[in-house]
Amino acid sequence: MFLLDSIALISNEQANTVVISGSHGGRSAAEFVLALSQKPSCVFFNDAGGGKDDAGKVALKMLQAHNIPCACYSHMSAKIGDAQDGYENGVVSGVNELAKALGIELNMLVYEAVKLS
Repeated sequence: MFLLDSIALISNEQANTVVISGSHGGRSAAEFVLALSQKPSCVFFNDAGGGKDDAGKVALKMLQAHNIPCACYSHMSAKIGDAQDGYENGVVSGVNELAKALGIELNMLVYEAVKLS
């Protein structure tokens, strides 16, 4: 497991591991993951409150399309930009189908969800 306050810090070093990011789950954040030649096994993002057209959680669909399990945790449960807080206090607010298949569910605590990833 890797804790990254910013998804911009992700690298192939995180291949086949769970990444908890403090970043929002928007398009630009998802693109950092998709740019890797070796993908993580699951990625968690802060939902950043959703935003217009649920922009803070678009990574769920983007990563699903590339076979990467992804979940978001509520901005009300953990600070944006603080992966440690996301891991310790985050409450899952969104999941893609691949994450669901792992057993990750809405309202689950992130540290519990990581055990399934």
